[in-house]
Amino acid sequence: MNPDLITTRTRIADQGVPRIIIIGGGFGGLELVKGLRNVNAQVVLFDKYNHHTFQPLLYQVATSGLETNSIVFPFRKRFAHQADFFFRLGEVIQIKPEENYIETTIGGINYDYLIMATGATTNFYGMQELEDHAMALKTITDAIRLRNRIIRNLEFALLTDNNETMNSLMDFVIVGGGSTGVELAGALSELKRNVFPKDYKELDLSHMDIHLVEAAPRLLNGMSDIAAEKALSYLRKMGVKVHLNLAVKSYNGYEAVFNNGKKILTRTLVWAAGVKGNPIKGFADDSISKANRLKVDQYNRVKGHENIFAIGDVAVMEGDEKFPNGHPMMAPPAMQQGNLLAENIKRLMAKKPMKPFSYTDKGSMATIGRNKAVVDTKGIKIQGFIAWYIWMFVHLMSIMGFKNKVFTFFSWLWSYFSYDRSNRLIIGRPKEDI
Repeated sequence: MNPDLITTRTRIADQGVPRIIIIGGGFGGLELVKGLRNVNAQVVLFDKYNHHTFQPLLYQVATSGLETNSIVFPFRKRFAHQADFFFRLGEVIQIKPEENYIETTIGGINYDYLIMATGATTNFYGMQELEDHAMALKTITDAIRLRNRIIRNLEFALLTDNNETMNSLMDFVIVGGGSTGVELAGALSELKRNVFPKDYKELDLSHMDIHLVEAAPRLLNGMSDIAAEKALSYLRKMGVKVHLNLAVKSYNGYEAVFNNGKKILTRTLVWAAGVKGNPIKGFADDSISKANRLKVDQYNRVKGHENIFAIGDVAVMEGDEKFPNGHPMMAPPAMQQGNLLAENIKRLMAKKPMKPFSYTDKGSMATIGRNKAVVDTKGIKIQGFIAWYIWMFVHLMSIMGFKNKVFTFFSWLWSYFSYDRSNRLIIGRPKEDI
């Protein structure tokens, strides 16, 4: 490393105005930065990546439906015209609330207001072996790694005469029956039916099985029973083997063992069965819930702190009768909290009382495949083509950047009419033992 590049400070000058530090550029963090434009303060965003990722479509990158640049957008480009905005690429190591100070990988810095928007991380529930061998789907890197694995497995399956080895390469296990698991299973099924027969004519794709495993007695927990039943029906008609009331006991990278003794040989187990909050070192134990989320009041203020707030997945709001276990760990609550907190910080700076947060649930949706989706919104339950169209429109409009919207729309249009996925690329040469 060039010694001139080594720094112990973030190189952000004190401008004599309040400094608002936001840690994390997810959905909540972005709404907060957006809401703080034109405020008489210095807004600083820290993130370990230089871009925002539209996580709901990660599974499409993993299954060759979209290119990576369709669902990411650089922070600096997004806020290029916002005065007094600073971005720093670095990871926050520790918070020192008593000093109003944070330590990062690029140096330390003081704050007047600190907002935790660090989101969530994959929860393996203490199963270390599973954590070592299973694949997550939380970042662009995860999506590329999974896409590599899917395609490499089929390439290696061509090279073996051993049926057991072939089955382990061509069987895919997805654990978790939420929207991520359901959407990924549906996308893999469409690859098997429409794409792989053309790419791998030498392979007998009847050996390829897609397993969706859910510990609960139904899919899509949090959506209506009608949506859950319809999603189950769609998946089974598409050839996905859905296992309900089944939980993973262990996975060593080759054999998945379940709580009923069932075993599945697979080189690819995707863990989509849960997340936990991602707080940073420096908070007292009584400020953190069992789900590793920071306890906040109705103003998103962290318990025991006057100038530290938390929004989104990392926050659990106490005292909300409608959501006694906290708001859903999804984008809408994070965005609504970020939007209101921006207003409340302005009110604080103006010495006005803050407004309490109240979540407006606009509904949930999931897509299973071509012309197949489920939507629950304001008492209306929709399934099939109309639901699929609504899902596409909402997600397309939510993607950041006009160019990204255009690229995504034409990728979907191409896939719809051609029954093809154009991004079947192996990036890099990972060292994997097959």
